[in-house]
Amino acid sequence: MAIDPLPTSLFQSAVFDEYLDNARAHAGEYLRRLPDRHVGARASRDELLTALRIALPEQGDEGGEVIDLLAGQAERSAVACNSPRYFGFVVGGAYPVALAADWLVSTWDQNAGIYAISPLVSVLEEVAGQWLLDLFDLPRESGVGFVTGCQMANFTCLAAARHHMLRRAGWDVEADGLQGAPRLHVVASAESHVTIDVALRYLGLGTRSVHRVETDAQGRMNVDRLRKVVASIEGPMIVCAQAGNVNTGAFDPLREVADVVRERGAWLHVDGAFGLWARASDSLRGLAQGIELADSWATDAHKWLNVPYDCGVAIVRHAQDHRDAMTSAAPYLIQTRGAERDAVDWVPEFSRRARGVPVYATLRALGRGGVQDLIDGSCARARQMADALREAEGVSVLNEVVLNQVLVRFGDDDDLTRAVIDGVQRDGTCWLGGTTWQGKGAMRISVSNWATTQDDAERSVAAILRVFHSLRRDVAV
Repeated sequence: MAIDPLPTSLFQSAVFDEYLDNARAHAGEYLRRLPDRHVGARASRDELLTALRIALPEQGDEGGEVIDLLAGQAERSAVACNSPRYFGFVVGGAYPVALAADWLVSTWDQNAGIYAISPLVSVLEEVAGQWLLDLFDLPRESGVGFVTGCQMANFTCLAAARHHMLRRAGWDVEADGLQGAPRLHVVASAESHVTIDVALRYLGLGTRSVHRVETDAQGRMNVDRLRKVVASIEGPMIVCAQAGNVNTGAFDPLREVADVVRERGAWLHVDGAFGLWARASDSLRGLAQGIELADSWATDAHKWLNVPYDCGVAIVRHAQDHRDAMTSAAPYLIQTRGAERDAVDWVPEFSRRARGVPVYATLRALGRGGVQDLIDGSCARARQMADALREAEGVSVLNEVVLNQVLVRFGDDDDLTRAVIDGVQRDGTCWLGGTTWQGKGAMRISVSNWATTQDDAERSVAAILRVFHSLRRDVAV
């Protein structure tokens, strides 16, 4: 039976206005409450299921009621990740212009895979990529792809590395796969992020045979040990370095690492999920000295650029290797043969959201100076919190606070430290997580939100110490 199409007048009716106005009102209320609301989630899974789980309706509910239902759960059930006092993981809060641009992305509903579907998105992402290369002062001829996050950015960059190194060894990995291919060696820091290992699994390179290089007390790669490891290996090689340790914020000595890798003729990849953004700051650039000598870089825009989730960036010096490792083609597609950019040539996805648009909007709205202020401000708040916590008796800061990461330990005791973390999360003034650093439990504070003020830092420190002192009194009793 034929189904009558929706009347074109629907787009001229009040339906869209009604739903969008309703969503806008809920969103505005959510944002207004952010500065003072309990930062964590308070509803249990059972409570959420009670509110949300019903049998799939036969006819469907009224759309406005569905919007009201969803918005009504957010206050107690959504973690306020964009709160100025959210310090868990490394999560930025959506910058206002980035959020607004992301709403346009949903409204336009563009598939950003190829130019023919969306010339607008193609050009916006092309320009945004050029701006990022300029901001980071990386080779301007590099290929740039907008992916979901640093997991897929690392995957994309390492796929380009795999292609390049095996091609040099006379092997076409895209056509012939890995069976029978020359052994491709991977060298990585003992402190490399888990997304490096996951990318190696996805690429068929595995993790068991990765050559691990020891690090110092801050998690920086030991160059002397790297030199010995590299010298002991024959055959094509990829070396993975790090800009911004996920616990300490420390940077590998990138210039020295690059010298070792270049002398060996290997590929150097840098995981700079948040650390690459130090290149945007005059005062922090020295931390990333030599990063421009690498062959590929992975970073996130949904971290320190504060665009909405999700948005990672893969950058590859050798643009042709980047393209060859990613591109796909089919007879039915209308793909470019000129200067136009098809995003499918640079990322693993075909159908994808136009995630580069909020990057364009945010970079244009902030400019170079605004991005620098955002990075410097976060680091200043991290130092402020570290200095205040360090002064309290029984509290120790475990890392050199060189960026936006602070590791804190209480009473030199794992159980007490974990109890403080749990107590702070339940208190709700701020939210932060825990980690294990060199065998010891630690509180991990990550400051990445454009909206975090000195007052937010002070309130958060006060809450942390209040919980700590309360737990110590309980133990003493």
